[in-house]
Amino acid sequence: MERALNKYIDHTLLKPEATLAQVDHLIDEAKEYNFMSVCINPTWVSHAAERLADTDVKVCTVIGFPLGANTSALKAFEASSAIDDGANEVDMVINIGAAKAGDWDKVQADIKAVVDVADHSVVVKVIIETCLLTDEEKVKACQAAKAAGADYVKTSTGFSTGGATVEDVRLMRETVGPDMGVKASGGVGNYQDAMAMIEAGASRIGASKGIQIMEAAKA
Repeated sequence: MERALNKYIDHTLLKPEATLAQVDHLIDEAKEYNFMSVCINPTWVSHAAERLADTDVKVCTVIGFPLGANTSALKAFEASSAIDDGANEVDMVINIGAAKAGDWDKVQADIKAVVDVADHSVVVKVIIETCLLTDEEKVKACQAAKAAGADYVKTSTGFSTGGATVEDVRLMRETVGPDMGVKASGGVGNYQDAMAMIEAGASRIGASKGIQIMEAAKA
């Protein structure tokens, strides 16, 4: 590991029923453990940006989440709005239906709509929802994200039929090469899982159990 474990972790709360008190608790934990970011729904971005302004914990939010089925124009607007509110990173869901249909030009254009809005000032992570794709489709989705100029590919929303696997992370890393980010997200619930993902090539971990992971690492 070239950096401390806490700086791999996007401390995550994306449940639709999350309250302000729960978001504040997440932010307090992220400050205490100096995580890479908090990953929250767009409605909380401005609040989180205000509370994290004097820290180096970033604000990450999700776009077209969790289905990826919004129009590209709407994803771009959502990303622009989140960036205006103070988001440092945006995790967007691809057009999964287009991917399943083999319309990779549409997938790439959809990603590029968000990349263009981010304009290299904000990190763009592309959620390909690995559990719904074949290995060939995973490769093509990663290639589309890279071609569109995204910064990361990410395994999962955590809201579909499965989450990150070591095999998928390894495949994604092999596909995008050494310089692009790979985020393992969905079901990474303990220290052993986190370390396995990092060893497979993950450069970021999305987890709601970041505290448990860090406490196990200390132990």
